[in-house]
Amino acid sequence: MKRIAFLRTTLAAGAMTALRPLAAHDRPAPGDPVLDPRIVREQEGQQVNVLGDRMTFKLTGEDTGGRLTMIEEYNDPGVAIPPHIHDNEDEIFRVLEGELEVTVAGETTLLRAGDMAFGPRGVAHSWRTVGEGKTRVILTAFPSGIEKMFEEIGELPAGPPDMPTVFGICGRYGIHFV
Repeated sequence: MKRIAFLRTTLAAGAMTALRPLAAHDRPAPGDPVLDPRIVREQEGQQVNVLGDRMTFKLTGEDTGGRLTMIEEYNDPGVAIPPHIHDNEDEIFRVLEGELEVTVAGETTLLRAGDMAFGPRGVAHSWRTVGEGKTRVILTAFPSGIEKMFEEIGELPAGPPDMPTVFGICGRYGIHFV
């Protein structure tokens, strides 16, 4: 009888220990600041022109305590980002309008309105706007910081981009083209 009680107690304690990290994501860690709520309307957010594409920063690291960045992108047909790897951020792409061809870890998928893709840090990914119309995509990056890179690229002079400069900026933020 004592053996059964011991096993039950040991198994219960083991399960609680194993599940503790999962439960920790449901609430802030001790000492984490409580963030102010934020409502962002359709037309609100900081707009940045990044190499001819319009981005609207809906939430930045300043808003989220560094936890995430959320950007609404408007891309013309044919716009593409070549394969690259992030050292710091995981990304989620959610298509609101249009079609986006996404390649993650060598697998290419066509995303339409309502579809999404996850590009984890350390895994090569790329995307390309396909079809006749523009795409509207929500990009969410975890943790934040990528918005600073886009701001810096957005400050480059108008005209054809100096790609070595763009690649240098990206590299400083832990993004490497492959």
